[in-house]
Amino acid sequence: MSVSPKPLAGIKVLDISRVLAGPWCGQMLADMGADVIKIERPQRGDDTRHWGPPWLSGSAESAYYLCANRGKRSVTVDMATPEGQAVIKQLVEASDVLIENFKVGGLKRYGLDYPSLKALNPRLIYCSITGFGQESPYAHRAGYDFMIQAMGGIMSLTGKPDDEPGGGPVKSGVAFTDIFTGLYAANAVLAALYQRRDTGTGCHIDMALMDVQVGVLANQALNYLTSGKVPQRLGNAHPNIVPYQAFATRDGHMIVAVGNDDQFRRFCQVLSLPALADDPRFATNGVRVQYRDQLVPVLEAALAQRGTDEWLAAFEAVGVPYGPINTLDRVFDDPHVKARGLKQTLPHAQAGHVDLVANPIRMNGESISASTAPPTLGEHTDAVLTDIGLTAAQRQALRDAGII
Repeated sequence: MSVSPKPLAGIKVLDISRVLAGPWCGQMLADMGADVIKIERPQRGDDTRHWGPPWLSGSAESAYYLCANRGKRSVTVDMATPEGQAVIKQLVEASDVLIENFKVGGLKRYGLDYPSLKALNPRLIYCSITGFGQESPYAHRAGYDFMIQAMGGIMSLTGKPDDEPGGGPVKSGVAFTDIFTGLYAANAVLAALYQRRDTGTGCHIDMALMDVQVGVLANQALNYLTSGKVPQRLGNAHPNIVPYQAFATRDGHMIVAVGNDDQFRRFCQVLSLPALADDPRFATNGVRVQYRDQLVPVLEAALAQRGTDEWLAAFEAVGVPYGPINTLDRVFDDPHVKARGLKQTLPHAQAGHVDLVANPIRMNGESISASTAPPTLGEHTDAVLTDIGLTAAQRQALRDAGII
């Protein structure tokens, strides 16, 4: 089920980040074949190991931790101690990439900041992930996804209008900003590896959650920058396309995503309302956006007359984009999700096996998703430290001192 050799085979990554944005970046690189060593605190580990329930049956692992750490090796090191810092530096000397998400300047006191590690390994690509970046009026602040969703504007665009029942700002159902930051960070690391091939030297990547959140405002940002008008919340409707939203049916809800005027004409025919497609208020998308308040109630009344499955079959027959609003049990039971192998089952050291979500990238028809489960705490400490030359006696001394 995996490409061999994988694109990043031979690349070594030291992941000293925790929670989600940094680990998501590391997981992406692990999926692509990098050897990702996850550095964790002895006894406690990544905070997300304790963010449950739910927990993986037969283990101490939380579902949250499992979502962002497949394909890695776990090593426990107390980097607050000189001995632990020395171990980290030995690992850095043999690494291509380091990922960290400490507060700005937080690693300098340990001698693990970029200038210090660049002196040890000039080829090191050092990726820092913070709330507001290395240089900002807010650089000293901690950054959390929920807070950044609010500050970065996405919550002003998500949810129903204030004057509707249940109106008000709403965050995304997943940590939207953290995930995108992890993806941007992984892209930056890949670009830096490509650049290093020509220059022979690494670089410092400065990723900020706030920058990423603003960066992915996409069409809504340009709606504002182009018009000067501040976009408002539209619930499930689209600011630039009509009809492109959720509608209630006789027995549930469905999504209609009419992307062009030809689709709108076929949509109206299915609704037995062909005259709407010739109405000058609705004939083109531009005027449909302008007159959405007159069009949408007509469509709502028509769609409420039949059940969801009946509408879905009718729209399928004429090529009008549509979709049910699935709960996650239906998502993972969907024929497409099954056919594409998006649920991945891997052996797990404690639980026997674990079900994960596979990486969606496919190359030459094969998934690139990592073939090993998220590691248990410290599962690979001895193996990794042996690789960098620590003897059994040295490892035992470090273990006795609580360093590893």
